[in-house]
Amino acid sequence: MQRSEAEQFSEKISAKSPSPLSPAFWSALHDGFPRDIRRAAAFMEAGRTQLSWALRVHWPWNALAGLLLAIFIAGPGQIVARHMGQRMLTEGVPGRRVRRSAYALLRIAVGTLAPLLAALSIAQGLRWANLVAERWEPLLTAFVGAVAFSGFTFSVFGALLMRSRPSWRIASISNNGAARLRPYSLLLALLAFLGIMCGQFNAAIGIGKAAQEATQAGFALLHILLISAVLVTVARLRATRMDGDDADLNESASGLISLVAWMLVAVATVNLLLGYFSLSLFLLQMMTWATVLGSSAYLLMAAIDDLATTIFDRSSRFGTTLIRSLGLRGSAVEQFGVLLSGLLRLATLLLAFSMLLSPFGTGNVANLFSRLGTLAQGFEVGGVAISPGAILRGIVVLFIGLALVRGFMRWLERRYLPVTDLDGSGRNSVSLVARYVGIALAVIWGLASLGIGIERIAILLSALSVGIGFGLQAITQNFVSGLILLAERPIKIGDLVRVGQDEGDVKRISVRSTEIQLPDHSTLIVPNSELITKTVLNKTLASPLGRLQIQFSVPIDTDADKVRAIVLATYADEPAVLEEPAYTVFIDSIADGRIFFNSFAHVASPRAAYSTRSNVFTVLLRRFRQEGIEIGTVPQRMELINAVRPD
Repeated sequence: MQRSEAEQFSEKISAKSPSPLSPAFWSALHDGFPRDIRRAAAFMEAGRTQLSWALRVHWPWNALAGLLLAIFIAGPGQIVARHMGQRMLTEGVPGRRVRRSAYALLRIAVGTLAPLLAALSIAQGLRWANLVAERWEPLLTAFVGAVAFSGFTFSVFGALLMRSRPSWRIASISNNGAARLRPYSLLLALLAFLGIMCGQFNAAIGIGKAAQEATQAGFALLHILLISAVLVTVARLRATRMDGDDADLNESASGLISLVAWMLVAVATVNLLLGYFSLSLFLLQMMTWATVLGSSAYLLMAAIDDLATTIFDRSSRFGTTLIRSLGLRGSAVEQFGVLLSGLLRLATLLLAFSMLLSPFGTGNVANLFSRLGTLAQGFEVGGVAISPGAILRGIVVLFIGLALVRGFMRWLERRYLPVTDLDGSGRNSVSLVARYVGIALAVIWGLASLGIGIERIAILLSALSVGIGFGLQAITQNFVSGLILLAERPIKIGDLVRVGQDEGDVKRISVRSTEIQLPDHSTLIVPNSELITKTVLNKTLASPLGRLQIQFSVPIDTDADKVRAIVLATYADEPAVLEEPAYTVFIDSIADGRIFFNSFAHVASPRAAYSTRSNVFTVLLRRFRQEGIEIGTVPQRMELINAVRPD
């Protein structure tokens, strides 16, 4: 069944007709025009006959009541429902983020249900009044669906732009951008409505092939004009932002999306001119559907994230209840909220992607990738098919895998790891390992899509092991050493280490090397194998404290208790010196007529020891000078003795 649907879809979009630039197109349209007019007239006559008969029998109170109810639902009812929902959210929902997201979903729900109920009221009133002919029933049903879809499209973009309520806007779009983009949402909704109705009308009257192709060409042209106008507006907004105005969209993402959109518009235009009307219209409708679906998925994922992280916040009522009743840590509650948000958002993203692929005849992603392999037939090498389709499939799968890894890493680094109890170095270790594992899995997935199984990959790695053993030995050693550093963590980011004669702060640890920033702001890059196989002094591994030592001597007739009191008072007056561990003063020795003192104190970090030691020296010198205490080296005396020569 799936293959039959795929074949029908392929035949439909690959059908070629005469180009609209050729006389054959207009000739076929002219030849079939009288017949299409007669069929349309017969269809209209059937509806007029049914309407005349129903009006002669009774007055259409049902249709009038349905019309009045539809006007009330679509007008005052929709406005009242929106205002009541906003008031309930403002008064009863805690948290600004949750209120903002819930209001966006409320606007979509009201904006979709109100037109749907209004259309149903009109349709049911016409049916109860017997004003609809049997041939008009499919058109009336299509009218209800077209109104609902148009309302959904218009409300999604309304909730995204929030032109009238900027403070409730979720997307980072400026007021100017929202005002300039809003009219296009109405045009897109109107174009979607007309497209559905024209398609059903053509099917109802049995329009000819030439007229049907002309209709497709006309709607393709309208889509091209609308999409081009939107892209031009977005480009102007980007130019305005570059001149210093408010940012409307993320520059890199919007630039890439705009480039792809322009390429698709160009492809659709070329296909339209060549006579591939179905393919051209399909590409353009997929672009608009992807925009609507992507916007709704973005709003839904934002609401899921806001709701999950707010409910499972350690300071929320529910989070406090979990902490007290189950004895959980606050970070564990927040981690669960972030994980739940990530899983639900991933499910939403997969559902949206599946709905996007539904025009292919299936919502299964795996079936799409399996069909990419039928684009062309190639040759086999060792049981592996080599063809343009296989290569394209492998590239697509690899890029999708890398994109998923990038999205996962962004979520891991920005959302999950910040709510854990790990320090910066631990987060870096988890992030690096997860990144390399993700990249490896993406590469394996890409190779598997080419038909290269795990056993073939193992054989390839075995063959490369000889080259690795000889030519890449140092790189392999550094890579393994990097994994050991990340796992055992003898050195962490932020540690103060000394390697040889160089001392500095560890700034980055990768699987190949470690970067150490020296005091002169230069960066020392040390291979990881050096940190594993050689001696490294880590001053902050066991404790983050730093110690300073001051040694001096005074004459032996100096009051030692007074000197000790001065040193202790100097330590006490220095703000950087810690009270615990306590600072101490010792008499180290007595020699050569002098008393040698040795004192120790601790500071919060080894990086503060040098400056603190200088401050203490300055104060000690001033106080010793005020008290008349002499410090310095042992005075030296040299005597000249005349030796008497023996006769």
